[in-house]
Amino acid sequence: MKNSIVYCLTIILTAGSVHAQKGELTKVWETDANLRVPESVILDKDRNVLFFSDIEGEPNAKDGKGSIGKMDVNGKVLNIDWLTGLNAPKGLAIFNNKLYVADVDEVVVIDIKSAKVLEHISVFDSKFLNDISIDKNGILYVTDTERGNIHRIETSNNNALSTFLTGLKSVNGVLIIGEDIYFLSAGTLWKSDKNKVVTKIAESMDESTDGLEQTKTGNFIVSCWTGIIYEVKPNGGKIVLLDTRQQKLNTADIGFDAEKNMIYVPTFFGNKIVAYKLK
Repeated sequence: MKNSIVYCLTIILTAGSVHAQKGELTKVWETDANLRVPESVILDKDRNVLFFSDIEGEPNAKDGKGSIGKMDVNGKVLNIDWLTGLNAPKGLAIFNNKLYVADVDEVVVIDIKSAKVLEHISVFDSKFLNDISIDKNGILYVTDTERGNIHRIETSNNNALSTFLTGLKSVNGVLIIGEDIYFLSAGTLWKSDKNKVVTKIAESMDESTDGLEQTKTGNFIVSCWTGIIYEVKPNGGKIVLLDTRQQKLNTADIGFDAEKNMIYVPTFFGNKIVAYKLK
């Protein structure tokens, strides 16, 4: 999530589908516009449901207004108040039947089966924790957009905390693939290996880069908070899949079903989630 101005429309939206160069998205469904500032959405493959974070209050306020909701994969909201009492929840990750939530200055760990908070992992000196990803060993990486840091949390080692990378402008989306850490920083997609050797993958996207996912073909889906979504190739080539900036409809931290090629888009101030089929 980022606060930003609205830019001019650069592609034309057509009924049901969006075309830009070779990319195509087809709208499948959208929820009623009665969510409360949805920022992030994630697919729980084991249960075939979607969880989403609702900020409701200010994006960095510790006000207890934030919540997690649950919906089915056809867009029906099952429980908008699946878990309440958070602050400004954003990025989500799932590991070993636990939902991990980036919430201002801590990571909240929730037991999915009971919908109860298990623990709060404080991230020292953080101000705007945003996106979160977890590897196969349970190591979390979480971005602090305001501080420009990526933090590393070893959940199997008493939540040992360290700062993995620093000095990153507007760092947001993060995605662990194997031993590599991909992340978005002010319109640029980067890759870091485990030794912190950083390589640029793609640049010159809208600077409000937000959500990051990967398709089965190895391409990346990048959402930008202002309302634009790209498909990015590993060689840096990119196309626009969606542009809703003229409608003032945000595209925040997307969820993705790689098996079905479905992109789930939280619209932030639009207060709904929209599903698109990627072709």
